[in-house]
Parts: sequence; structure tokens; C-alpha cells
Amino acid sequence: MSAGRRMTRRMIGGDRARGGMSAGRPNGWRVGSGDGPVAQRRDPAVPGRGALAPPRPDAGRPGASGRVPVWLDAMTTRRAWGLGLATVTDDGNTLDVWYPRPLLGDEPADGDADLLATLSAMESRDAARGVHTTVVRTWADLDDAPKTVAGAYLRLHVLSHRLALPNTVNLDGVFSRLPNVVWTSAGPCAAEDFETTRTRLRNKLGHAVQVNSIDKFPRMTDYVLPSGVRIGNAANVRLGAYLSAGTTIMHAGFVNYNAGTLGHSMVEGRVSQGVVIGDGSDVGGGASTMGMLSGGGRQRVALGERCLLGANSGLGIPLGDDCVVEAGLYLTAGTKLSVLPSGGVVPGSHGLFREPRVVPARELAGASNVLFRRNSQSGAVEALARGGKGIELNSVLHANQ
Repeated sequence: MSAGRRMTRRMIGGDRARGGMSAGRPNGWRVGSGDGPVAQRRDPAVPGRGALAPPRPDAGRPGASGRVPVWLDAMTTRRAWGLGLATVTDDGNTLDVWYPRPLLGDEPADGDADLLATLSAMESRDAARGVHTTVVRTWADLDDAPKTVAGAYLRLHVLSHRLALPNTVNLDGVFSRLPNVVWTSAGPCAAEDFETTRTRLRNKLGHAVQVNSIDKFPRMTDYVLPSGVRIGNAANVRLGAYLSAGTTIMHAGFVNYNAGTLGHSMVEGRVSQGVVIGDGSDVGGGASTMGMLSGGGRQRVALGERCLLGANSGLGIPLGDDCVVEAGLYLTAGTKLSVLPSGGVVPGSHGLFREPRVVPARELAGASNVLFRRNSQSGAVEALARGGKGIELNSVLHANQ
């Protein structure tokens, strides 16, 4: 066993964490956490994708850190492991954990000794914030729900490092595991009695501390910077978002955790939790996708390849490839659609016209090559078959080099 591995106390058990003071180093807690036995793989809720195959646009490309992910067999890749640096309050509550190099599979034979040495040298205490940083060793079964803060953060890092697709990692109960944190320019702080913390920080820094948000999820870019992406406003992308190379998030765009893009995509609107956007698709300015959290729908929304959500539109059903939702049209599962053939004419017998078939939008879930529009004269929402090719993104805008 290397000296680096002896520095860290490993804990056996189910997604728990504990630590103790290192001799001569009052800030030197070492924490380990695990998730129990490996479970058999279940089918993920990603339309058209295999359980663990990487998305086609990223196949063979480097991951967020520039390394090419090693895609192991289904049983092995249901485990994740990582060394991290946790921020822990003086009363023992973990605020966050940063995993610079999470891995799929089992712990490396050397325990990632070089990273352990680097993180150990970064351990410190911040009296003004009332926290200290400490090295943690965490492993998890991705089919099991997180049981600790460290386990929740490892799962979010796995997603943002492109090691697993959205909806393939069990995040049940993640809100109950993550604490509400005051994210400041000086680092994460406990929400309780923050005004006292603010006073200590101002005395230490000599100027006001900036509060960026009060939330359970931090900005992704404070922990992971995926290669080949462009993000206009980093505050609008949460840790746990999955962004493929070639993705552009404009200043008003938003991507939640466990959501993201599977290829070159333009996001000017909102990509809600659980929603995936296919290669070559465009979520227009002010457009929204319906998630499955509080008040959301019951059907997971996905957008296929080469699709367009027009400006200020909305989507509450999954769509296949080459679809267009007209600007300003919010399409929910219950929206009544007049189904028309290409051209918008429904011929009847004897040369007359008949009324189009009317169905709820949920019956067209997963359909490809459809134009959804609102008739500007009657107000009816119509679904028309559309031919030809899908939309084309500007390749120059998505080079992101």
C-alpha cells in the first residue's frame, strides 16, 4: 500500500461518511463513502439509446477533462468512484464536494495517488466561513439512490464529465440529500446564520462578499468545464448538466441537472430536468421544455435530431427527428391537434373537403417529420407532415474552438 493511500481512511458500508482529525493537522479530515453492492443494469429512459453506449456525437471524443472515457461492460460501469475535496462546516455538515477526476468502474490499483497528494495539499480551514476542506473517497452504485451529500455530488459529476447519459443515473431523493447553500465569491457557506458569516468575511476581505445564489445545486462551471462547449451565462447551467461538444448555450439559455444535449445544439431557451436535446437541434429564445419535477408532466420530454423549438414555444411531449414547433406555440400532452397531410388539405369523397382528425398531442409523441403550428385564422393547433431535410445549424457557431 502506498503512502498516499495510507493517508486516507477508507470506510466500508452503505453511502455513509465520517472522518477524524489527522495528527498534527487540525483541518485534515479524511472521509470515505460507499454505496453497497453492484446491482444489475436497468433500461434507461433515453429514447433510442443503449443502456451505456456513449451518445453518437461524442463517440471516441475526449471527456470534459480531455481524456477519452473508457466505456466498460454494463455490469462494471454501474459503479463510479472518485477522490474529492469536500467543504465541511465546523459542526460537521458537508456543503459540497469537488471531484476533479471521477471514474467509472472500480478504484484504481494505486488509489489515484497523484490526485490524492494534490488534494491533500489543498486541505485548509477558513475561519471566516466556518468551514474546512477535506479529502473524501467515494464510490457508488449508479442504480442506487444517493444516500449522502458526497454520493449525490459524485453522481452529478459523472453526468457533467460525460461519463453517463441523462436519465441513466439514479437521482431519486437528491433534493433531500443536498443542503441549501449560500454560494458566494468566497466559496460555499452555510445558510444558517449567514449574516454573521457575512460580517466575518467582510472583516477578512475588506469589502462586501458577493452572493451568487442560495440553492442546492451550484454552477456546473465551478466544478466541471466540458470541452468544446460555449456558455454565455454560467449561472444558468447547473452541476449535473450533460453538454456534448459543439453545444452553444446562449446568455438566456438554461440547462438543469440530469438534462442536456447529445450533439451539436443551440440552446437559447430552457432545458428542464430529464430533457435531452438531439444532435443538430435548436431550442429557440424563450422556448421551454416541460420537466418532471414539481408541477411537471408525466411523460419525459426529449427532442430528436435536427428539430426546432421556435422562439417562445413550449414542449410537453417527446418528439422524434426533423420536427418544428412554431414560434409562440406551447404544445402540451393534452393539446388538441388537427392532423393534416402535407399541404394542410384534407380531401373528402366526391371532391368535397372533410374535417381533419383531431387527437391529443400525446398520440403524436415520438413522431418525426411533423410541423406543429397554430392556424392564424381559426386558432386551431395543427400537425402537418413535413418533407425534406431538417433544420441546419450554423457550423461556424458550434465549432467552439
